[in-house]
Amino acid sequence: MSGLHPSWQAALALLLALATLVLGAMAAPEASAALPYAGTKYLILGLLAVAALASMARLPAWAEAAVLFVAAHGAAWLLISGIAGFEGTARAPYYLALAAAWLLGWRCAAVLSGMKPAGKGQAMALRLVIPTIFGLWILILWEAITRGAGIPFILLPPPSAVAVRIAHSLPILAADVNQTILRAVLVGYLLGRVPFLRRGLLPIGNMVSALPIIGVAPIMVMWFGFDWHSKAAVVVIMTFFPMLVNTVAGLAASGHMERDLMRTYAAGYWQTLFKLRLPAAGPFIFNALKINSTLALIGAIVAEFFGTPVVGMGFRISTEVGRMNIDMVWAEIAVAALAGSVFYGVVALVERAATFWHPSMRRG
Repeated sequence: MSGLHPSWQAALALLLALATLVLGAMAAPEASAALPYAGTKYLILGLLAVAALASMARLPAWAEAAVLFVAAHGAAWLLISGIAGFEGTARAPYYLALAAAWLLGWRCAAVLSGMKPAGKGQAMALRLVIPTIFGLWILILWEAITRGAGIPFILLPPPSAVAVRIAHSLPILAADVNQTILRAVLVGYLLGRVPFLRRGLLPIGNMVSALPIIGVAPIMVMWFGFDWHSKAAVVVIMTFFPMLVNTVAGLAASGHMERDLMRTYAAGYWQTLFKLRLPAAGPFIFNALKINSTLALIGAIVAEFFGTPVVGMGFRISTEVGRMNIDMVWAEIAVAALAGSVFYGVVALVERAATFWHPSMRRG
């Protein structure tokens, strides 16, 4: 045992694999016939056991992570493949094996998190791989549990069904993205970036932010019509106040000593604004931009529930729910989540380039 350094994830995964072996059939048909895990059950358990034991050995970090990644995801793929066509028949050993694979995936992410990157390329790769593994396991657990438990499709379709719907509905989704994001969200987002007049606009902005969006959206549709203009107006209302508050706080962030120093250099108002106060307000402004990157999308989608042309993400969601096409609803949700993440990521990259000097951007 001196040559081993077992982690609790690997040890528990090994125990769960042994319990799966002892308890027998992983699905109801397997108890009476050779299906659905004919020839794969022992392969699944072997992958789990070998990976758990390899994780306990003193392997290099990259080798341990590679073994864990292959075994955990291979076992999960075999589990999901085996239950396909036998949905709702999973027994306790199925879930124990799934939990063991999940623990090995967790251990893989932990090993990668503990690695010290040798260069910028490796650091960037680790920052991408670790959250990818985490997100992948959310989808794996979602797929495995919905199929194993036989959850009705109308309540929660598996991710594979959502992916198929996305692949078969690309033209519709592209039109919805163009209507909701490229028109309403972006225009409203840009129009909401112009806070000024602190004393006069703060009370008004506070009042506007308290307006219920489900009450404002129909009014905006009546004022500006059914096209993207009314949705852009809703986005402006939702994003203006966070932008205003953060900008005002940021402009006041520079200290008295810095402002006094600018005065000793005979700097005027505009020089002080552009060379001191705006740079100091940069982190606050970008914080508001990141918050609004998701608020803008939510506002545009909600506004489309109250009147829109026969295209748009909100229109599609409300229509397909009425038709019980839940996979299409989840497809729209997935596209909206992806668009929001991309929007947020772009703002974060611009923030890193513009405020590289700020202590929050430094890495130890």
